[in-house]
Amino acid sequence: MVRVTKTRVTKTRAIKTTAVRGSALGAAVALLAAGCATTAPAAAAGASGSGTKITVVVAENFWGSIAAQLGGDHVTETSIIDNPDTDPHSYEPTSADARTIAGAQLFIQNGIGYDSSWAPKLLAASPNSARAVITVGDVVGLKDGDNPHQWYSHASVYKVIDAISAAYQKADPTDATYFAAQKAIFENQTLAQYNKLETDIKATYAGTPIGASESIVSPLADSLGLTMLTPYSFLKAISEGTDVTAADKSTIDQQIKSKAIKVYVYNSQNSTPDVAAQVAEAKAAGIPVTTVTETLSPAGDSFEQWQVAQLQNLEAALAQATGH
Repeated sequence: MVRVTKTRVTKTRAIKTTAVRGSALGAAVALLAAGCATTAPAAAAGASGSGTKITVVVAENFWGSIAAQLGGDHVTETSIIDNPDTDPHSYEPTSADARTIAGAQLFIQNGIGYDSSWAPKLLAASPNSARAVITVGDVVGLKDGDNPHQWYSHASVYKVIDAISAAYQKADPTDATYFAAQKAIFENQTLAQYNKLETDIKATYAGTPIGASESIVSPLADSLGLTMLTPYSFLKAISEGTDVTAADKSTIDQQIKSKAIKVYVYNSQNSTPDVAAQVAEAKAAGIPVTTVTETLSPAGDSFEQWQVAQLQNLEAALAQATGH
């Protein structure tokens, strides 16, 4: 499947609430209106021996990895955004994406303003009352304008796991026991190292002040009990691609120069000039710097591999900064 990608490094991303440029989305919707709008997803598997699998389409691959592992060999999963260089905020869907969503029995979108400019429109272009839709924002009780990066929140991840597993059991009640077993394995075995790292970091470093480049780090800091000193107005501005204020820049510069923050965390897939300058200042001041990414990186990693690697790097940076 050909993807339309947008490189984010050293560029400011489009504002989340800005509508997707009309050409790509319009073509995709027009294709559905012409021929795919009446296409109904096949019925979900009624029994494990039927050879039918639940067709799952997910807007972003971090949720897609979870959905695939919870479904095991009883689902087929496709992630629309699976390229680390693609910005989900301003993604321009293709006609192939439209066809893929049209055939979904279950569609999972993030919501909270993150993919809201394109995913709901593609869904609306191929209406089907039998298709189940999970919107992460609804699952975790957040709305447009709230922090959309909930795959970095431990509590939110587990709520989404519950929602996906329940959707599978509803779609295929005959195999409910299988899906329950998949969920138990994923939570207790697959995520064991992820859970332990978060527990250990919180136990050892809770309250440690950190700085960050954007709001993607905020749910992670909250889950780990770290204290975010960077003004949220700056974090949100960088995340949404809006201008940052001189007052925020001054505050962050002072935090770095005075070493009020012990570690600086930045999204390496969205390095603006302001962020690059802060990274350089932090390194010059001897403040450990570590990174997170917006989507799975490398793209072939599972959710847990991706998260564990980032948590290990953060733990090492905290250890270096605090001496324990």
